[in-house]
Amino acid sequence: MTREHAGNRDGLLARIAAYEGAPADPGLCPVRDVLDRVGQKWTLLILAALETGPRRFSALQRAVGDISKRMLTQTLRQLERDGLISRTVFPTKPPAVEYRLTGLGTSALTPIAQLMHWADAHHDAIRTARASFDAEEGRASLSLSTVP
Repeated sequence: MTREHAGNRDGLLARIAAYEGAPADPGLCPVRDVLDRVGQKWTLLILAALETGPRRFSALQRAVGDISKRMLTQTLRQLERDGLISRTVFPTKPPAVEYRLTGLGTSALTPIAQLMHWADAHHDAIRTARASFDAEEGRASLSLSTVP
C-alpha cells in the first residue's frame, strides 16, 4: 500500500470514528454494525432479488442461485430482524410465505446499486490485479523455498 493509499484509509477510518454520536466502544458503532450485515455473502443478492417485488422462498432461492436452504433461511431471518424485509404467512395448506422489502430495505437499494455498478465496472481490473499479485507471490515463495 502506498502512503497515499494509507492516508486515504486512515482518513476514512478517522471520519467513521469521528462522526457525531460515535460511541467510544467500536463494538457499538452503527457503521460497523450495518456493514457487518451488508458485508455478508448473501445479503446484497437477496435484497437485489426482492427489488422487483415480493417473492416466495423457493423463488428467492432460484433467483440467488447457489445458496443453501439453511443459509437462505438464516439470512432472511437476520434481514427481517434488522427491518430490511418483511415476512408474510398466508393461511393456506401448506402455508405460503412471502418476503418483501420494507421501506428501510428499499432505501438501501440505491447505495447497493452503486456498489454493484462499481463492482461490475472494475471487476476486470480487480481480476488482473489478483493475477499479478498471485504471480508475484508465486515467484516470492519459489525464491524463498530455494534458499538453502
